[in-house]
Amino acid sequence: MNPQANPQANAQANAQANAQANAQANTQTNAQASPQSFLVGLIGSGIGGSLSPAMHEEEGSKLGLHYVYRRVDLEALKLDTTALSDLLVSAERMGYNGLNITYPCKQAVIPLLDELSDDARALGAVNTVLFKNGKRIGHNTDWSGFARAFQRGLPDVSLERVVQLGAGGAGAAVAHAALTMGAQTLTLFDVDAERAASLAAELQKRFPAATVSGGSSLAESLAAANGLIHATPTGMAKLPGLPLPVELLHRDLWVADIVYFPIRTALLQAAEELGCRTLSGGGMAVYQAVDAVRIFTGLEPDAERVYTHFQSLLQRQASNT
Repeated sequence: MNPQANPQANAQANAQANAQANAQANTQTNAQASPQSFLVGLIGSGIGGSLSPAMHEEEGSKLGLHYVYRRVDLEALKLDTTALSDLLVSAERMGYNGLNITYPCKQAVIPLLDELSDDARALGAVNTVLFKNGKRIGHNTDWSGFARAFQRGLPDVSLERVVQLGAGGAGAAVAHAALTMGAQTLTLFDVDAERAASLAAELQKRFPAATVSGGSSLAESLAAANGLIHATPTGMAKLPGLPLPVELLHRDLWVADIVYFPIRTALLQAAEELGCRTLSGGGMAVYQAVDAVRIFTGLEPDAERVYTHFQSLLQRQASNT
């Protein structure tokens, strides 16, 4: 039979062909219009109050992405750092693009990674893990986040003599930041004196023009210091209190804390009562998040937009307490 002799069959065939073509075109258009998806998370202990999920998801949305950020709280799950290997495998299998890493996992995660950025390798601490091309790549955005926050909040203070409490993963990052910004003398204290001495030795190699050491007398060091950096978990909502005797503070100190939950720690309150200039951990939280979003997505976040959103989150948090 000549197909041209059956107009009805031809019409049906043409309609089917057009419908198929339209469906294919609609599928392609929808695929192009659909936002790119990212699944990331945070591994740490006692992170129920973290504002990272809200910051990341809001900025991801502003960048036109479908961006989901989940907490993996070791404390809530009754796990410790020995669970890190299984958690990384699970995240990879579930299609995560990456993870932020916080206390107490920033150093424990390193042996589980395939590659390290230059910063992470130098600092011996990782707070951001990117899953890419079947590899786990460790980065450190803590030091850059602290530096940007410090330059914004305490731009004109003296860095001649600085004392730092804490020589763990976060401590390594902020000490690196302080020396990068020009600290001339940096004295480190930690509950583990050997850890402080070891970090001081590593930093001294990288910053030979400065004087870096593990301290022996906190009282003497603080009496002569211009500034104090606090880089331990003390003061967090789950670990309230002061990391040092309050009488060691004096009004000629500036005091920078990396804890941001609560935003005004007991240390900052005590320092402010003496008339010290202070810096909360909020800025560091913002700028390390900005850098992490860039690593996860390859896109450039709007740092001021993230900072403004963070302030609104703090206000909302305060109104709910």
